Amino acid sequence: MTSLSREILTHAAKLPEGAPLVASELLHLGNRAAIDQALSRLAKRGQLIRGSRGVYLFPVTSRFGTRPPEPAKVAEAIARLGGEVVVPSEAASANALGLTTQVPMRQTYLTSGKSRRLQLGKQVLEFKHAPAWKLRLANRPAGQALRAIAGAGPKNAHAVARELRQRLSKAELVELAGTSTHYMPAWLAEELRALRAHG
Repeated sequence: MTSLSREILTHAAKLPEGAPLVASELLHLGNRAAIDQALSRLAKRGQLIRGSRGVYLFPVTSRFGTRPPEPAKVAEAIARLGGEVVVPSEAASANALGLTTQVPMRQTYLTSGKSRRLQLGKQVLEFKHAPAWKLRLANRPAGQALRAIAGAGPKNAHAVARELRQRLSKAELVELAGTSTHYMPAWLAEELRALRAHG
């Protein structure tokens, strides 16, 4: 192993779990071509995980072996790195609130950034660009509720909103009902107005 590869691994080990490694952030260690080659070699050896073109992740090692980083940690790190808003998908939000027992097959996040996929071992982590209204109240129960209602669609939105009245605290319901309805579909804005009326 070259000294550059060792330096990259040392740098990667100091990062929080899920933080992506990209060549442009390692230029203090060497020239771009050498860094690209070293990253590629480390991925081929299994010492790094190639998430997508030019994006690498440091695997987590425990007494049970080596595994890819947790998808939620990768999503948080990508949000920090890119200055993006990243939130769980509509289906994941509904599941987190107990509105459905169906666990989404694919780890999907909504983002203010571009749509893309990362490969975490056998698991695919998908980021879908979403309109700003779907990203409101990021990482808050009221925001999860907004996305759960949106994911239910116009036919089921009322039933989901009614269920959320039982599941959310008074403060969370007030926060959800007070969300700006600009640029939302009319049926979703109507559900939020109904929540305000019941508040």
